[in-house]
Amino acid sequence: MNVVREINKINERELEIGTSASWHDEYKDSAYIFVGGLHYDLTEGDVITIFSQYGEVMDVNLPRDKSTGKTKGFGFLMYEDQRSTVLAVDNLNGAAVLDKTLRVDHVKNYKQPRVKGADGEWMEPEDQSLNAQPELANDKAPASDSDASSAFSIDPEDPMRDYLLAQRREMKALKKSKKPKKDKYKDETPEERRARREQKRERKLRKERLKKSDGVRGVQDLLKSLERRDKGRDEPDTLDRDSDRSRDRRRSPSPSYRRRGDYTGVAPPEGTGTLETFL
Repeated sequence: MNVVREINKINERELEIGTSASWHDEYKDSAYIFVGGLHYDLTEGDVITIFSQYGEVMDVNLPRDKSTGKTKGFGFLMYEDQRSTVLAVDNLNGAAVLDKTLRVDHVKNYKQPRVKGADGEWMEPEDQSLNAQPELANDKAPASDSDASSAFSIDPEDPMRDYLLAQRREMKALKKSKKPKKDKYKDETPEERRARREQKRERKLRKERLKKSDGVRGVQDLLKSLERRDKGRDEPDTLDRDSDRSRDRRRSPSPSYRRRGDYTGVAPPEGTGTLETFL
């Protein structure tokens, strides 16, 4: 109980200070935690169920009595992510399980239990123990859905397992529907193939001619519209010029009149008398 209180006090003190550093950083290289105060009836599966709410459990070791086979009330647990150890220590240390108070703390240097070799001697294990790692199973559906889960591994305990498998089957069915159809001309003779290609070429040429004729027709219509517009602009000028010309024709030349004084010093026309007569 003293260790449980000390850990809780340290956590409370850190919250009051508000420091960015934490005493958990000292154990950042270890994903193992120590679990004490376990009830003797708890099994490895029970411990995994309790601690898996803060992360994926990869290994659990509950030492047992050799004579009775019962647990000794403590054990060691490894998380997949080291950050899960911080959550477990902060939240489960001091928790009551079956009327017993849990003690949860970090483990800096965890040493795996020895195993028996081929000759019966105890020796250090060569590989990392991962006895609690969930198995990834390839879901094998019935014959109709045999390809639905091929190369598709999911956790059998995943609540989304059925949905993911259904999605996988839909993707497989969609891929099958998009497969190219079989060649319907595979049984035709060389003459039939030649005739089919010739017909295809003729249809293509016919379409090109239609496109060209439509283009030429459009250009011709455009030229005609431009000519009409130019004629409409020139007609008013032509009418103005014609009206000016007709106006000039109707206008007669006016005779030139001279005033009486204009004949001074000028010889009068014959038969009109002398100069004094005009004066």
